[in-house]
Amino acid sequence: MSFSTMLAKMVMKLPNSWLVKMSGGHPVQLGGRTLDPHFQMIAHSARKQPPMSSLSPEIARAASAEGLAPFAGDLPSGVTTEDTSIPTETNSIPARIYKPFGQDPNMPVIVFYHFGGGVIGDLETSHEFCGLLSHICKAPVVSVDYRLAPEHKWPAGLNDAIAAYEWCLQEAENLGASPGHAAVAGDSMGGNFTAIVAQEMMRDHKPQPVLQILIYPATEIEFESSSMNIYADSYPLTRDTMEWFIDQYLPEGADREDPMISPMCSTQLENLAPAIIVTAGFDILHDQGKAYADRLTDAGVDVVYRCYDSLAHGFTAFMGISPAARKACEDIAVLVRDELRERV
Repeated sequence: MSFSTMLAKMVMKLPNSWLVKMSGGHPVQLGGRTLDPHFQMIAHSARKQPPMSSLSPEIARAASAEGLAPFAGDLPSGVTTEDTSIPTETNSIPARIYKPFGQDPNMPVIVFYHFGGGVIGDLETSHEFCGLLSHICKAPVVSVDYRLAPEHKWPAGLNDAIAAYEWCLQEAENLGASPGHAAVAGDSMGGNFTAIVAQEMMRDHKPQPVLQILIYPATEIEFESSSMNIYADSYPLTRDTMEWFIDQYLPEGADREDPMISPMCSTQLENLAPAIIVTAGFDILHDQGKAYADRLTDAGVDVVYRCYDSLAHGFTAFMGISPAARKACEDIAVLVRDELRERV
C-alpha cells in the first residue's frame, strides 16, 4: 500500500464532523438531500484534479484507476478469483470469475458489467463489489472486461456484454451454478448494458436473465430531468463528463433513441425479466433510473426499487472508505440473493 493510499484511508476514518470541517465547513445539501461526509471529502479533494473531459481516453483510464485505488477494500474471506477469457466469433473477452466458499449450486451465475461510460474501467473497477455479490449470494460472478471506446465504439462493448451473457448461460453448470440460468448486473454504463441484454434476449426469443440488476443506470442518452441539472457538477459524474463519455462512445450519426443505446426508448417492455433498480441521490442519472423503474412497473414487470439518497454515482467503488457505501452495497447484495432464491 502506497503512502498516499494509507494517508487517504487514515483521513477517511476521522469522525464525520471532522470530514465536513475539512471539506468546506458545512454539509453539502442539494435537492433536499445531504451528501455523505466521506463523499463530500472525496469530492472536495477531487476539485484539484483536471476534468476528465480535458484528458485523452488513455490518460483518463489511468487517472481513474489511480484515483479509485485508495478507496478499494478487500475481497470477503473465502472468495476466490480466476482470470479467464470468453471466446466469440470475432474476439476474446477478458473476464474474471468469482467463486465463494460454500457455493449454492441452486443459484444462477451472475454476469457483471462495470461502470465507466463505455470509455474507462476494467476488471479492477468493480472487483470488491463482485466479490461481495459472490460471497453474499453464494453464487459465481463473472465480471466482463468489455471493449472500450473510442478505440471500439458502440456497439462493440455492448456486443461483448451480450456474448458474455450467452456464454455464461451455456457454461452455468460448469461454473457450479444452476444449469441454464444466469442473472445480469451492472452499474452506470454496466446498468445500461444490463437493461439492453434483457431487452435483446426478449426480442430474439432467447432465454432472458432470471433477474436484471441495474445500479444507477444510464437508460436514455437524451434524458432531461431535474437531477441532470441539480447535480450537474456533482462528483464523480458531472454533466460535462457524461457528455464527454457519449462523444467517445457513439459513432457519428448514431441514433441516440435506438433502444440498443437508450433502453428507455424501447416500446416493448412487457414480459421483461424481473428487475432490481438502484439509484444514488447525488447523481445526474437519478431521475432516469427512477423513470425506467416506473416504466417497467407500468409494463407489468416485477421491479424492486431503492434509492440511497446520501450517496453519489459510482458508490460501489467506494466501499473501502465509506461506511454508508459499504452498507448500501451489502443491502443490494442481500436483496439480490433474496430475489434470486425466489426465482431459481
